[in-house]
Amino acid sequence: MERVTGRVSGEERRVMVALDEHEGSFYALEWALKNLQESIVNSHFIVFTAQPSSEYSYIRAIEPRELRKEVEEDQRKAAASLLENAREICNKYEITADAVTEVGDPKDAIRDAVEKHNISLLVLGSHGRGALKRAFLGSVSNYCVHNVKSPVLVVKKF
Repeated sequence: MERVTGRVSGEERRVMVALDEHEGSFYALEWALKNLQESIVNSHFIVFTAQPSSEYSYIRAIEPRELRKEVEEDQRKAAASLLENAREICNKYEITADAVTEVGDPKDAIRDAVEKHNISLLVLGSHGRGALKRAFLGSVSNYCVHNVKSPVLVVKKF
């Protein structure tokens, strides 16, 4: 893991951008790098993604073990590719970022990573779902705003 150095008032600030495959999360990353650059330069900067868990009992009961392993490997590769793309974007802004991935439900994985890494600011992109879709599908950003123990910045793409 690469490390960004920089202390602010004797305490290191930690900024984390949570990413998924949706373009809104990469928009949020670029927005943060452009608009929070001064804060980010003086912080430990982390790009994070949650790798979905394939631990659903109904799938485990019907799928062959080899298929589950293939799915998990594909998910690992997708997460690694996502974080590599994020690092390339960070490099354009001359920002070094730690790349972190966890396995699990994105809501829980983000909440847990914020606590584990003592994050000072969480940045998320908005999927721009309407109220009806949010009601049925849920909203990771809404969950984080209400359940994460740090300030949360949700960046909406217009």
